[in-house]
Amino acid sequence: MPKKIIKKGKKPHKNKLTSKKWEKYSIEDSKITRQKICPRCGPGIFLAKSKDRLHCGKCHYTEFINKKQEENK
Repeated sequence: MPKKIIKKGKKPHKNKLTSKKWEKYSIEDSKITRQKICPRCGPGIFLAKSKDRLHCGKCHYTEFINKKQEENK
């Protein structure tokens, strides 16, 4: 006896989150300041801030933040 083929319907469309690049810029004293950019990828690719490091999601470049440097700022 042949197996019955069960047809599956179309998968529902999932909306992707939009990029929030406007959060990477801030205005201080009529000057635009940018968050730190990736030295490997160049301008336009920002480093994500974590608890103890900065990380690039594109090329996986990571900078670790020392606690002593953070206290001095």
